[in-house]
Amino acid sequence: MRLTFIRPMEPELVEQPPKGDGWSHEVKFDGYRTQLIKDEDGIRLHTKTGIDWTKKYRTIAKEAAALNADSFIIEGEMIVTSDAGFSDFHALRSAIARRPQDLYLVAFDLLYLNGQDLRDMPLSERRDVLQALVPVGRHIQFSEALPGTGDAVYHLACEATLEGIVSKRLDSVYRSGATMNWRKIKCYVEAEMDIIGVQREAGKPAMVLMAEKDRYMGGAFVTFKADKRQALWDRVQGKVGAPPPKGLKKQKVEWLKPGLVGRVKFLKGEETLRHASLKGFRDESD
Repeated sequence: MRLTFIRPMEPELVEQPPKGDGWSHEVKFDGYRTQLIKDEDGIRLHTKTGIDWTKKYRTIAKEAAALNADSFIIEGEMIVTSDAGFSDFHALRSAIARRPQDLYLVAFDLLYLNGQDLRDMPLSERRDVLQALVPVGRHIQFSEALPGTGDAVYHLACEATLEGIVSKRLDSVYRSGATMNWRKIKCYVEAEMDIIGVQREAGKPAMVLMAEKDRYMGGAFVTFKADKRQALWDRVQGKVGAPPPKGLKKQKVEWLKPGLVGRVKFLKGEETLRHASLKGFRDESD
């Protein structure tokens, strides 16, 4: 029987980890979601959207062929690790192209095994079977659950500068698409960026628009108290009047001349600012 790609189950992004003991908490690895299939036609590895990347992941495919099962569908995250041992998303693309032997597949779920569809089994049971299938110390690794409450695991993950955690209901069955039975909780980071514009509309939260090395990063909410907010607007007033940056001719934006720098807090591991807030600012002309 030829197995086909199954559309992934997707965790919802939430602000806080769930409470209670009915949850499993895993590290949120910073890589490419990957589905590993073995059937009578051999080994295939698919991206999150179902594209066949077996040739790119040939070292993982070779190792997968040695797993002790006739057929399976394993879900995992393809990663490469940094010198510190953390998943390094920025190094992943070059590793795929030039150093495929450095890739690891962190396996976190098992959807099918030896002719049996496991998606109606509780997550805890699927993971027990998966852990028994995956040998220790290879490039296909089992994603261990972290001990402790959601709050404690999340705190430790952020202290360790990880991207965040994924919390999953232990009794959850596998269903394709977005679900609150799986939740991802990302850690926040802070960085300084240039404030290039301001959006102030009546009845809406004020926002500053940020750029890093001339690359537009998105907006950050201004949540200062009245006196600090007024100090920011005073600085802004002296810099209003710059032309809109290329490709950013937004309505109702006051574009600013260079010099105003903001310290912004935002979700780690995103291409642009998400859930971002302005924490401080300085004027480089001072």
